[in-house]
Parts: sequence; C-alpha cells; structure tokens
Amino acid sequence: MKQTNEPHIVIFGATSAIAQEVAKCYAKQNAHFYLIARSKNKLEAVANDLQIRGAKRVMTHDVDLSDFEKHKKMIAKSVEDLGRIDCVILAHGILAGDAKEGGAYEAAEDVFRINFLSYVSLLMPIAEYLEGQGSGTIAVISSVAGDRGRQSNFVYGSSKAALDCYAAGLRNKLFPAGVHVITVKPGFVSTPMTAGLKQGPLFAQSDTVGRAIYQAIQKKKDVVYVPFFWRFIMMVIKAIPECLFKRLKL
Repeated sequence: MKQTNEPHIVIFGATSAIAQEVAKCYAKQNAHFYLIARSKNKLEAVANDLQIRGAKRVMTHDVDLSDFEKHKKMIAKSVEDLGRIDCVILAHGILAGDAKEGGAYEAAEDVFRINFLSYVSLLMPIAEYLEGQGSGTIAVISSVAGDRGRQSNFVYGSSKAALDCYAAGLRNKLFPAGVHVITVKPGFVSTPMTAGLKQGPLFAQSDTVGRAIYQAIQKKKDVVYVPFFWRFIMMVIKAIPECLFKRLKL
C-alpha cells in the first residue's frame, strides 16, 4: 500500500464512549480505521459516524475479546486490511465485580481476565509487529484506580495496577525500536459503563477525556492522567501513610 500521512488506527473496545471520542479526533485527519468490539450494530453506528466526520476507510470486526484464541488472527487481519498500523488503542474493560469485593472469586477472575489478561494477549503480538515495523504507538487505557488499593474497588484497581506495570515494562522494551507506549489513567468519566455510579463534580465528560488522550498521543507522553488534576489527587492519596490509609473509608 502506498505510504500516506493519513493515520492507520486499530481500536479495541471501539464502541466505548472514550474510544469513540478519540476516534473522532483521528477522523478529522482522514484516518483509516480498524474497529473491534463485541456489538456488530454498535460498531456499524460508530463506523458511519466516523465516515461522516472525515474518516477515509472504516473496517469493523465484531468479536468477544475474552476469546483469547482469536486475538492473533484478528491482529493479523487488521494488518492485512490496513496495510500498516500507526496507532493501536486498547480501551475495553469491565467494572463488574466491584459490588462483590472480597466475595466470589469468579467475579474477580472476570475482572482480571478482561482488564489485564486480555490486554497481555493482545499486546504481545501487537508489540512484535510494531517492533518489526520500527514505528507506531500503543495507547493503553488504564485508570487512576490502579495507583493504590482502596476497599471500594480493590479488585478493579488491582487489575489496572497489573496493567500499568505491564505497560511500563513494554514501554521500556519497545523504546529502542522506535515504538511508543502511553499509559492513560482516566479518573471518573461520565459514560454508559459508569451510569450506575453516583456522579459528582470530579466526573469528566467523555469528549473532554477523548480529546485529552488524542493530544497526549500526539505529544508522545509516557503516562497521562485525564483530566490532568487527577495526577495531583493521586499524589496526595499515594502519600498517605498506610497506618492512616487503612482507617479511611475510600
């Protein structure tokens, strides 16, 4: 395929509110998309919207990302259809299980399987491809919840903490090859996934978060908190001594 300046983007969890907002920013650059998510109908709606906004090509693949056996073949297909990959965005995940903290193991296993292990399963072949290509960006959507274990969401937070560590190691490994890895840590975001939570002043809108992520990718940031003030909030939370922290209802 003839090389162009139009970005070639692969998005896992492409129907998530945050991923859609990042994609809209790329659509203005006449991007070529390969969108991956579970719902075929939602994927088609997202694809149509991006084409209206200026996307050059939009291809979709509906799949359950908990089916790890399909990952390598799916990534190979995205490379074949796009011709090259400039940026991969991983934005899928679940909150399920938080209501059962300390309860059923099966609920915790689901959280780790989707929020961490599925990322590892995808990132290994993606990293191998981009390393061989000698260029590209990987954007991993994590969460501020991974910065410190809190009783209200320590299962979810633990899955994100594991993801943060893996992304950091991958960033270190791929840097010499010219591949950039960015870890994105959103705070509370108003999305369908958080619709059941009580929303306060710290909640950000998905479009604001999406634009911030796009800008951070362009600037080749390593770790970015969105909105930015979460970096300072988490600095304070992490600085609280454990002997005091364990007494707090957080």
